[in-house]
Amino acid sequence: MSKSPVIAIDGPSGSGKGTIAARVAEKLGYSLLDSGALYRVLGIACHLHDIDLADTTAVANLAKNLDIEFGRSGEGSVWLEGKDVSLVIRTDLGSDMASRVAAIGSAREALFERQLAFRKPPGLVADGRDMGTTLFPDAQLKIFLTASAEERAERRYKQLIGKGIDAILPALLRDLKERDRRDSERAISPLKPAEDAIVIDTTDLTIEQVVSQVLEYYVSA
Repeated sequence: MSKSPVIAIDGPSGSGKGTIAARVAEKLGYSLLDSGALYRVLGIACHLHDIDLADTTAVANLAKNLDIEFGRSGEGSVWLEGKDVSLVIRTDLGSDMASRVAAIGSAREALFERQLAFRKPPGLVADGRDMGTTLFPDAQLKIFLTASAEERAERRYKQLIGKGIDAILPALLRDLKERDRRDSERAISPLKPAEDAIVIDTTDLTIEQVVSQVLEYYVSA
């Protein structure tokens, strides 16, 4: 039996991949994998349990036994050890910790099988940083979204303010560039487009325009 189809949507923080992936999955009736949320939750769990990220064995053990639930109280909700962490994982702390734990090979391996299990009929839309290069190299469509650092920082700023979370734009831009550097230069699954990925610059595009482009590419794939 052939595997269920996958649309892999990768890109740096603030490129719009999470929103686009969710919209595309809804349009197609496919499952959705927010791989970034898994790493964000693991990062926050390390922070809450005061685990030194240099202790990679401890981080990997936590990843293997991560008590996480999605959607218990509505779309987009994430629960860690029985507590709603939907907001905290989207803060700068959540983003920074996710980037750091994602560079730990043993932690990535522990979360690998969990992510693969999301692939089921009728199909999957997976968003992250290495969906098309590492997790689903056989994806029917690979999209790599990008945008200027300034635009991505502005989006992040509006997102946080909209959720009632304090934010400072210059600090967001500085942190975003640092995460870009760290994600792109890490030895394990660095952030980069798959060789057969379609790169879409979302800087001057609306959400609807990007969703339409992705769906058009998928139909013709």
